[in-house]
Amino acid sequence: MKPYSILFVCMGNICRSPTAHGVFQHKVMERGLGHQVQVDSAGTHNYHPGNPPDERSQAHAAGRGYDLSGLRARQISGADFERHDLILAMDWDNLALIQEECPATYLHKVRRLTEFCLKHDSPVVPDPYYGGKDGFEHVLDLVEDACEGLMRHVEQRL
Repeated sequence: MKPYSILFVCMGNICRSPTAHGVFQHKVMERGLGHQVQVDSAGTHNYHPGNPPDERSQAHAAGRGYDLSGLRARQISGADFERHDLILAMDWDNLALIQEECPATYLHKVRRLTEFCLKHDSPVVPDPYYGGKDGFEHVLDLVEDACEGLMRHVEQRL
C-alpha cells in the first residue's frame, strides 16, 4: 500500500513549512508510522533552493526536541500535486499561489494547516522571518497544535 503523503508549503521553505515538516515527522516516528506516512515540505518561491531551514527556526525547534537540520529548501513542483495526498499551506497568500498552480483534478488536496488546529483559533501560521523570537515560538505553538489534529486525521485514513 502506498504511504499517505503530506506536503507542507510556505513561501521560501526555510521557516514555517520545514518547522511543520519536522514537527509532523517527529509525531509520525513517535507513533511508529514511518512506513505508512511520508512527510515533505516546499516553498511557493524558489528563494532558498538547497538551503537548510533558517537558523532561528532550527534553534527554536531544537528547544522543543525537533531536528530540522537535515531539511533543505525547494520549490513546489508540478509532480507534487499528484504525489501528495494533502498539500497544506501556511497562509492565505501561499494557499492562493498553490491553488493557481494546481491542476483542477487535485484541488481537493490543497488546504490550510491551521484547519487542523485543536486548541488555537488562527486562520494562518504567520511568517516569523522579520520578527523576533516570540514569532518563532508562536509558529511552533500553532504547528504543534495543528500537527496533532492532522495526525488524528491521518490515523483515521490508515
